[in-house]
Amino acid sequence: MNKANTKKYKDDFRTELKRFADKLKNHISTDNGDWTIKGFIDIYKNIYTISSDTKIVSKILEIHLFPQILQFADGIGYHIVLAEKQNYYPDLTFVHKSNDQIKFAVDIKTTFRRNDSSVGFTLGSHGAYFIQRDKAKNIQFPYNQYSGHFVLGIIYSR
Repeated sequence: MNKANTKKYKDDFRTELKRFADKLKNHISTDNGDWTIKGFIDIYKNIYTISSDTKIVSKILEIHLFPQILQFADGIGYHIVLAEKQNYYPDLTFVHKSNDQIKFAVDIKTTFRRNDSSVGFTLGSHGAYFIQRDKAKNIQFPYNQYSGHFVLGIIYSR
């Protein structure tokens, strides 16, 4: 595939991902900023509120958004390959339905606002795949097979 063609796919994907990200706020929060998920319910109908533990909040947000992400991928002509292992990069690989040579890495990152002007993301470790881009250690597909790499960042207030 030539660079111009790959660039077109990448530009189109970036545009669609930005458009999608803009809509996510309406899915996870109300107009006045309250979260749409308030807690957990078990089979005995006991309700548990969400703690402020960042790992729990992050996982709930990811689970809550996953059906939206699947719908988004399908709507723009991609299917999703999930990371085989928890420590693999990326969280999601978008693979074009009619051209499996077109792949985009999307990592989901969540963090809370520290104050009105500060947030902090950790973008993960720098695995060997950054140096040896044709290898598949700790990465779903070799780094050099991806047409682009994106982060879907979610910033929330506690």
